[in-house]
Amino acid sequence: MTQSQAGADAAGRPELWGGIECTLNRVGDLYLDQFRLQGHDRRPEDLDRIAGLGIRTLRYPVHWERVEPGAQGQDNWSFPDERLGRIRALGMTPIVGLLHHGSGPRWTGLLDPEFPERAARFALRVARRYPWVEAYTPVNEPLTTARFSGLYGHWHPHGRDDRSFVRALLNQCAAIALCMRAIRTITPAARLVQTEDLGMVHAAAGLGYQADFENQRRWLSYDLLCGRVSRGHPLWDYLLGSGAGEAELLAISDAPCIPDIFGFNYYVTSERWLDPRLGKYPGLAPGGNGRQAYVDAEAVRVHGAAMLGPTGLLREAWNRYRKPMAVTEAHLGCSREDQLRWLREIWEAACAVRREGVDLRAVTQWSLFGSCDWDCLVTRERGHYEPGAFDVRGPAPRPTALATLAASLANGRQPDDPVSDGPGWWHRPGRFLGEGESADASLGAGGTSRPLLIAGAGGTLGRAVAHLCGRRGIACVSLDRSGLDVANPASVRAALREVRPWGVINAAGFVRVDDAEAEAARCRRENTLGAALLADACAARGIRFATFSSDLVFDGRAARPYLESDPVAPLGVYGRSKAEAERLVAAKHPEALVIRTSAFFGPWDRYNFLWDFRNRLMRGETVRASRDTLVSPTCIPEMIDAALDLFLDGEKGIWHVANSGAASWADLARAVASLIGAGAEKVLATPTDEMGWKAPRPRMSALASERGCILGPWQPALERCLRQLAGSERP
Repeated sequence: MTQSQAGADAAGRPELWGGIECTLNRVGDLYLDQFRLQGHDRRPEDLDRIAGLGIRTLRYPVHWERVEPGAQGQDNWSFPDERLGRIRALGMTPIVGLLHHGSGPRWTGLLDPEFPERAARFALRVARRYPWVEAYTPVNEPLTTARFSGLYGHWHPHGRDDRSFVRALLNQCAAIALCMRAIRTITPAARLVQTEDLGMVHAAAGLGYQADFENQRRWLSYDLLCGRVSRGHPLWDYLLGSGAGEAELLAISDAPCIPDIFGFNYYVTSERWLDPRLGKYPGLAPGGNGRQAYVDAEAVRVHGAAMLGPTGLLREAWNRYRKPMAVTEAHLGCSREDQLRWLREIWEAACAVRREGVDLRAVTQWSLFGSCDWDCLVTRERGHYEPGAFDVRGPAPRPTALATLAASLANGRQPDDPVSDGPGWWHRPGRFLGEGESADASLGAGGTSRPLLIAGAGGTLGRAVAHLCGRRGIACVSLDRSGLDVANPASVRAALREVRPWGVINAAGFVRVDDAEAEAARCRRENTLGAALLADACAARGIRFATFSSDLVFDGRAARPYLESDPVAPLGVYGRSKAEAERLVAAKHPEALVIRTSAFFGPWDRYNFLWDFRNRLMRGETVRASRDTLVSPTCIPEMIDAALDLFLDGEKGIWHVANSGAASWADLARAVASLIGAGAEKVLATPTDEMGWKAPRPRMSALASERGCILGPWQPALERCLRQLAGSERP
């Protein structure tokens, strides 16, 4: 019995494996390396972080392209020597991959007739160097790679025909068999942990034939390895017609390389829906098969599409092969609570099929350090990052709520978080193509008996938090001052007693910066005393707490954007109320999260500069805007989404959450004018001293973060917001 099997059987549940997104694919002459994009290639200590979660089995590559990048045989083993040695010292068991959506060094490729033998020679050198390694995935997802590289043209060698697809698939499957044969001459007990996408195709009337074909094709890599592709196979004629030789196929069938563990990767995009009714999907480009045009959509996005889901597909795979299985990737790029829900759903599916007698050994927490540019299928570097169990957008990887969940699963503890039992977006109304998302933030929408409490329901921030909680399926109760006066102890006690929240977000407060100069007592009551009172009450009850602060806590003398550790020195009453609130909240609730943000704009209410600038410019009016006061223009939806993720991660202390970049108010007005097609001459750049503001403003109050830059530049955020605003006004 293997260590993995013993660990799973002892607890009556799967083992939790780990994996780092390690795609090293080629597009044209460019190699896109996830280790480089995530920074993992520069952080060997990442492996200590993984071991700290309790993970004992780790999918980890010895990339052929990295070891042998130049001339054949001129290997550089420094990276795998260091990393595999550290994995071994930490007591983890590696499952070593050699190609992960790759096509090998520049002097070979998936269509190269010598590709299998060349890959096997490399595998032999790996086994000789690391004879203690006992588990391998020579080629990750060969069918998926063949589709993307030989059929769809995304990756090298950019084929777009069945012949290229079939040759790429056969070469990879032959490489797997030859690699394992070579490895076993050194390590006879070496195990093949093979991976493939666990997908399925569904279709509307008239396209059943195409769905049938693709549903046979999805098993091809495993059927080839298991020796099942002989003259009676449903795709025998297709393979012969696409360039495969009969003798070649029979040779593969006569020398099977049956995996020791069948690894299946299931994503929310894995189940597809084919539909010839092109007009039903105006946002999707049609494709086809040469015989018929149709749309290929995610089945989860199509109303009425039948789906098997992970549980049904795992059962189907078990019934087909009856061999030990594992889920070898479980990841979803989305908001934090849905990432938690996805991992739990995959875990619970694995547990369910185990209870039915399926020999399912493990679930793999994939993309431990996130993934880069999979929104464009890694066809170019766009800088799009999806966090995983750790978020790498800071000076060091920061554990997220997924790390907490992974540690619970790895160590046999029951997950304990307030939101992961809610419905993921793939189960919620509003997910279907052509429909808007529900903004229902009512109690129970997140599937938990304890909601999030939002103070300040009537304000811009409070409305935005409630709106986004509804969109994200987080149950919340949002109270205005009549239901929760944050500066009234009796009101605070009553609200906490009645709502029984797991967390409180304070979005209440006095927001009129100029009026604060004449209403200092009221400003301090609402901004300072209210935040402190709520923090104290939450700390006493063990409730998570977050509140918002402002860039106006600074005096503007810095020559650069301010960081979290910079000393505060507010100039006006409003800034002083926020600075004092920060100090009191930290003293009363050391685990509290304080979000400092800057000049925010959004599409959901009229009380921000975006509405003012836009509407006046559209009316042809001249807009006066300060030319020498620098801020960080910040999109409210993006800022709130990021703040909610941090809150769910259990972050504490001060975080600067603002779109990156500094701009004057005049810069901002000109950007709005340009985006809506108004003349820049309508923006009158005015010295701050001539703006008539009653409260003093810092000349520099732009924000940056030393803890993690989690929002992108303000300019594209402004453009997205204006597009959303224009769309909401269409008849």
